[in-house]
Amino acid sequence: MSRVHAPRKGLSHWALPYRCSVPTWLELTSDDARQQIYKLGKEDLTPSQIGVILRDSHRVAQVRFVTGTNVLRILKSEGLAPDLPEDLYHLTKKPVAVRNLSHNWKYESSTASALVAEI
Repeated sequence: MSRVHAPRKGLSHWALPYRCSVPTWLELTSDDARQQIYKLGKEDLTPSQIGVILRDSHRVAQVRFVTGTNVLRILKSEGLAPDLPEDLYHLTKKPVAVRNLSHNWKYESSTASALVAEI
């Protein structure tokens, strides 16, 4: 983020809460959360998609606060982790999605991004 009336950049960030305990209003136990993660992992969802589903459907703000470990480690312990890391998968998927350059050949920023991702 940048400042409106100054030439320098501002500092804009957020931090997780310091207290890492389970909220009192959450009825989901650690075992229930693990079972949900196993079930969603068997449907071939990525760890971030599993976290979003748990956040939106089951009111789990941070899986690590409830279970003590993160989603990827839980999936690895059960053998459900993806073969390719999620960020690397999306980097390799991006140039394939930008194959519309034959129609939009003047779209220079996506052309440069596709070249960088393919290297």
